[in-house]
Amino acid sequence: MNDITQQSEDLTTRAWRRFKANRRGYYSLWIFTFLFVFSLFAEVISNDKPLIVYYQGSFYFPLVKTYPETAFGGDFATEADYTDPHVRQLIEAGDNWAVYPVNPYRYDTINYFTHHPNPAPPSTDNLLGTDDRGRDVLARLIYGFRLSILFAFVLTVIGVLLGVLAGAMQGYLGGRFDLFAQRLIEIWGSMPELYLLIIFASLFEPSVLLLIVLLSLFGWMGLADYVRAEFLRGRNMDYITAAKAMGVSNRAIMFRHLLPNSMTPVITFLPFRISAAIMALTSLDYLGLGVPPTTPSIGELLAQGKENIEAWWLSMTTFGCLVGTLVLLIFIGEALREALDIRRG
Repeated sequence: MNDITQQSEDLTTRAWRRFKANRRGYYSLWIFTFLFVFSLFAEVISNDKPLIVYYQGSFYFPLVKTYPETAFGGDFATEADYTDPHVRQLIEAGDNWAVYPVNPYRYDTINYFTHHPNPAPPSTDNLLGTDDRGRDVLARLIYGFRLSILFAFVLTVIGVLLGVLAGAMQGYLGGRFDLFAQRLIEIWGSMPELYLLIIFASLFEPSVLLLIVLLSLFGWMGLADYVRAEFLRGRNMDYITAAKAMGVSNRAIMFRHLLPNSMTPVITFLPFRISAAIMALTSLDYLGLGVPPTTPSIGELLAQGKENIEAWWLSMTTFGCLVGTLVLLIFIGEALREALDIRRG
């Protein structure tokens, strides 16, 4: 048992060394991880509310609690508008002070004090300009990037679970079950996915949850084919035959013996599955079939860039963000494929 564990650790160590040897994929992994972790703190990095306010001897935390304007010496009992120069002047008067995020705009904050018509070009106030409604492009990119990555992760996890389960059952059971399941998959895969999305978008209110459910119905089939092939190849090997002769249950054989040896294509294709999920969400948002209009989205920014050709900052920055993300994921996928190739030394 110790020898088997040691051998498994040696294989993992060698795979990690091969992955690190691919500098392009290794550095891409670090860059992507940094950008994703950075986006998780979007509310702290890009927000129209101060992080901390010190006013007349008391501390206020607008990110976690709502304060009226009268709390800072204003005239209205409604929530303070921290982008209003008058409110900022009240907060920062005398010994009072406030700490603002690096980018003082949220994804839905409208800059009413810009000196240019919207969409406004990049300036010191809006580093990447504003969209056609006066919202900060940098803020919408940060929030939209986070939404795209989290959406892709959830969709990939669901697709992997369904694909592994379907492929494992087909490959292990084989025979008539495999033949019948393959015909069902072919029929299901031939259904027009885009038309179904258009129909459901007209029947239900657009939401992220609805997109995840609809795309999950089709996103598992490609991976199931690879898992099925690995199980078909491994189910007749000697150690599987010996396990059956010893009375090991089919469930234990499938998920304890065959599945670990069939995970190479699954792990290899994970970055490409994430890329496909990001592109799916971006395409649907671009066509107006994705998330609600108020939700920050890369596809919605691309659509604005198409409608406002003269506003080059909308198209260029959004296109750069999307392409950069996909390139990083492709480099990571290539490095994983080389690292898991047992033919390499």
